[in-house]
Amino acid sequence: MLVLVSTFLRLLYVLPIFNPTKPCPRLCGQPTRLLVVLGSGGHTSEMFSLLHDLDPNLYTHRSYIVSSGDDFSASKAIDFEIGLKQKCRHKQEATDVLSTYDISIIPRARRIHQPLLTTPISSLRCLIACFSVLRAPSTQRSLRSGTNQSQAKKTVSETPWCSYPDLIIANGPATAVLVIAASLILRFLNLRGTQGKMRTIYVESWARVNSLSLSGKILAACGMVNRMLVQWENLSKKGQGEFIGALVQ
Repeated sequence: MLVLVSTFLRLLYVLPIFNPTKPCPRLCGQPTRLLVVLGSGGHTSEMFSLLHDLDPNLYTHRSYIVSSGDDFSASKAIDFEIGLKQKCRHKQEATDVLSTYDISIIPRARRIHQPLLTTPISSLRCLIACFSVLRAPSTQRSLRSGTNQSQAKKTVSETPWCSYPDLIIANGPATAVLVIAASLILRFLNLRGTQGKMRTIYVESWARVNSLSLSGKILAACGMVNRMLVQWENLSKKGQGEFIGALVQ
């Protein structure tokens, strides 16, 4: 009985809806890791529109999660990083941090037309893969421009990157639910280095006008994210999220 009560209380402590923890104070110049969950097609395009004004001096390492077979999102991530580097060069800013990004490929939670009977198995594979991504690649990696996932080559830097993400941002794909669930499990286990880490922001797709997506409904109902942002005011009026204006340009 005591174990059940302790487990329940620990769960309440971990869920953001019951314990909206603040981010840990960060010293000037201290590395910060941002983890971005990419969907496919429209989700990816929206995500990079959201990140249009990202300051790489604030988020010194960017991790991108891509589902297997999604070459489009992987190439868009590379293009985005190239664009960041060019912007900083135009502003005559330091560019030494811009090479610190990685793209991780994980199994799809559910493929199109996949039978529901096998979905729990594929979702479990995806969840397990999320743990290793959250715990950070042992070395910094990037995909070379012009390659697809099957031809991807690892570029290894001399400096290992070992840190849980400071912030996770997602905007709709089913994979996002599993990534956020994995982050909560790690925090529940109170592993070393998880304190004050892996805060989550979920941005509902611009296409969701009258109701949340299935991913959004699951995350909102379970109180799994620190902030649930919607892009239509009527959703906020229904109590389905926080409206701070249209975020997609």
